[in-house]
Amino acid sequence: MIQLEYTIASAAKALKEKTVSATELVRAYLDQIRVRNIVLNAFLDVHEGAALEQAIESDERRAKGEAFGDLDGIPLAIKDNILIEGTRTTAGSRILETYKATNDSTVIKKLRNEGAVFLGKTNMDEFAMGSSTENSAYGPTQHPRDPERVPGGSSGGSACAVAADLCIAALGSDTGGSIRQPAAFCGIVGFKPSYGHVSRSGLIAMASSFDQIGPMTKSVEDASLLFKAIAGSDPLDQTTSMGRPFNPSFPKNLKGVRIGLPKQAWGDGIDAGVRAHVEEAIEIIKSLGAIVTEVDLPETEEALAVYYILMPCEVSANLERFDGIRYGRRETSDTLLETYLNSRGNGLGEEVRRRVMLGTYALSQGYYDAYYRQAAKVRALIHQAYTRVFEEVDILLTPTTPSTAFKRGEKTDDPLAMYLEDVFTVGANVAGVPSISLSCGDHEGLPVGLQMTAQRFADDELIDAAYAYEQARL
Repeated sequence: MIQLEYTIASAAKALKEKTVSATELVRAYLDQIRVRNIVLNAFLDVHEGAALEQAIESDERRAKGEAFGDLDGIPLAIKDNILIEGTRTTAGSRILETYKATNDSTVIKKLRNEGAVFLGKTNMDEFAMGSSTENSAYGPTQHPRDPERVPGGSSGGSACAVAADLCIAALGSDTGGSIRQPAAFCGIVGFKPSYGHVSRSGLIAMASSFDQIGPMTKSVEDASLLFKAIAGSDPLDQTTSMGRPFNPSFPKNLKGVRIGLPKQAWGDGIDAGVRAHVEEAIEIIKSLGAIVTEVDLPETEEALAVYYILMPCEVSANLERFDGIRYGRRETSDTLLETYLNSRGNGLGEEVRRRVMLGTYALSQGYYDAYYRQAAKVRALIHQAYTRVFEEVDILLTPTTPSTAFKRGEKTDDPLAMYLEDVFTVGANVAGVPSISLSCGDHEGLPVGLQMTAQRFADDELIDAAYAYEQARL
């Protein structure tokens, strides 16, 4: 009986030593999904036949001494807004319930070249709009520890799948915290790379200047391994850049590393249990030799407001194509206008319609200058604020979320309360800088997330700081 507590690193070692085969590993995870996904609803589609075929091919390569590397034969879960050729890709929406991808996304092409195995597609808030995975058209995902609570969102299916051992690791996407917030809620590692470090080609866009694909794993080392496989420039995405080389050193201490605590992040609104565990983490970080100081990030207080103006504007533009004519579900009607209205009205959920309307309003004549243009100006100031603060410190540290996982239904009737879940995470997306969430303990049986953020393209420095802290907690 295989014990499904593998990390990428430990599974790669077992496969190399031939104590387990890729086929045995994949079968074990498929069995686990078959039993537990009925309740958890972490997976929307399971690609059993394709996964077993990929595993057999991996075993054949290994038998010939031709294994591709650490990811060869590793079972992964993929968020359902990332294209895998020939498979259904819904983005959690009814309007795409019959859509099959005609090509692989760039990250999937890269993972295929590494020999990774794709178990299936994970549940998500519709078009990645939400912080609880309650907005999925295919039902909510359950928290892996508490059936009454949410796993976070929008990458809640991926977070739940990793935490519940339905896969070894997963890919998610992060537009305003959609990797890090569910990672915090589920007690795993969630890494949002620098904007432009990972290609968005083949990712169903929500807000193109914010979206970024990233790893969701059980360890910082695993996040590094998965990130290295998917990172790099791509001619299909002109926003990608090689940046600087990614060469983490995985240190055991943080001697001389300058850690900044933004004073704007330590006011009222943080649950006492979250605050206590993050303060304990700060003491561990100090004991590792880090220099911890308070820093000022005044403009970032507006990051949430900027995000919730610019993001709906980009949503409005990106979702225009889902009209019942060019893509997805079509509600046949007597006139073209009725076809548009019925297809979108019945195919798109409430939260998606809300954001489309907000964005369309903010972009409309007479309001563009007051909303979109002004928010873009403040975004530039936020970029400058992050640039200045990283002259003083190497890493910023905050809680990932103000609370632990909340109860299902608790915030669905209050969009503003749901949006405030992103208060600590959106700044990194607005500025395009890398950010990682990792567990710093449990409060009343629920995980607490610690967030670290670095300057753009300093992804290796971020991984090093997170790794040193993680190792100190083991």
